Amino acid sequence: MLASGRTATDARRRGTGYRTPMMIRPRRHVACFSAALIASTLASAAPAQRTAPPGNPAAPLARPDVPRGSGSPTLVVEPVAMAIAAFDANADGRVTRAELADGVRHSFEVIDTTHRGRLSYIDYSDWAERWLGDRNALPSPFELDADGDNAITLAEMEARFDAIFTRLDTNKDGILTRAELVTVRATPTSGFGEDRRGRHGRRGQGEP
Repeated sequence: MLASGRTATDARRRGTGYRTPMMIRPRRHVACFSAALIASTLASAAPAQRTAPPGNPAAPLARPDVPRGSGSPTLVVEPVAMAIAAFDANADGRVTRAELADGVRHSFEVIDTTHRGRLSYIDYSDWAERWLGDRNALPSPFELDADGDNAITLAEMEARFDAIFTRLDTNKDGILTRAELVTVRATPTSGFGEDRRGRHGRRGQGEP
């Protein structure tokens, strides 16, 4: 120990880089610890893969109607589907064609205060704001005005809503459930498809 101490002292006096084994060993431990910490950090930062729960291989990992490679699915309700859901008279979570007809008739009569049996385009905007949530929501008055006379009759509104009911009734059982009134859309993932401001093109409200 004395000889080693003298050697170290002589080295410091001469300005050489002599280090004792006890001085080197702690740095080796620090290097090993740092490498282990970095490896642990990288492992925890890696994205977790979705796997089926043990014992339940039938558990779905993703909805089959959402394109692969897209982001998380988003649930969207069309304004017209929201209005149809409000026509659920007995509050059983389902809408029949009879309930649809009654709901359309009631909504029409609420706006047709003069009892003319027809709504002008301005009247229809009032109807859309009340039942669809926005004066410009779809379907537009041009889609309902089948004869192009700039007015919408109850029969024209009933015909259009009947066609919408048929489109939304995916299992064709004559009843609309809440699941059929919800639209599943894929959220685009971030990438080169976005512009520099990170915004995507505006989506439409769906075909009525």
